[in-house]
Amino acid sequence: MEILIKETISTYNMNIQDLLKTTAHRPWKLPQDDWKFYQEWNNAIFLHFEVDLEELKKWVPEALEIDLFDGKPWVSVVAFTMEKIRPKNLPSFSPISNFDEINIRTYMKSGSKTGVYFLSIEGGRKLSCKIAKSISELPYRFSKIKRTEHQYHSLNTKFNDHLNIEFSIGETMDTPSELDLWLTERYVLFQDTTQSINEFEIHHLKWPFRHMHITKFDFNYPRFKHLIHHNPNKIQYSEGVKVIAWGKTKTKKTS
Repeated sequence: MEILIKETISTYNMNIQDLLKTTAHRPWKLPQDDWKFYQEWNNAIFLHFEVDLEELKKWVPEALEIDLFDGKPWVSVVAFTMEKIRPKNLPSFSPISNFDEINIRTYMKSGSKTGVYFLSIEGGRKLSCKIAKSISELPYRFSKIKRTEHQYHSLNTKFNDHLNIEFSIGETMDTPSELDLWLTERYVLFQDTTQSINEFEIHHLKWPFRHMHITKFDFNYPRFKHLIHHNPNKIQYSEGVKVIAWGKTKTKKTS
């Protein structure tokens, strides 16, 4: 059994070495230290919203700068399936490694890096949320999530949050626009704590996109009612990417 696990890890890491060699699309070089986690973000639904800048400022730390596209801020709801998440030298374990996830994110700058900042993160497995939160300190919380081929539904009774999307998938998007890439090609996650701004570097190939048609969109998150209160300005669908993640880097806040 031990030999089988070692062989499996060796095969995983060989494939990851190929991934790490493909870097021309990145805006900066890969981190020098060893990566920590592998994961897959599959069957992703991207719902993007232009939002009010002053309202968005209420949700993000002053230590980070809001990133703008043509002078406008954006917030995105991303509903996908997390799969095969695992530490570098261990195999994945599907009852924990695979779960549906929803994150609500915006776009921030820190120095020369542009990345994402999570306003909310939900997972469809209680134990997975607990482990992810304890390892990363990201604000994971459990919601009941059910997805089918053409529907994605979530409910959180504690926060009274509800998402229901019905959709169909179209043809491959051959030439993503500048905005398509701006919204998705992000290689760092920013996290705010009382004492520091943390960064989690990631790496993946460019997102492959398909066109998508929304037939039903029901988004009711009372906390964000003044931030997201209209239909998406842009939608995308992707079959997914394989992702390498590094450990946390902390930058102390200055008073």
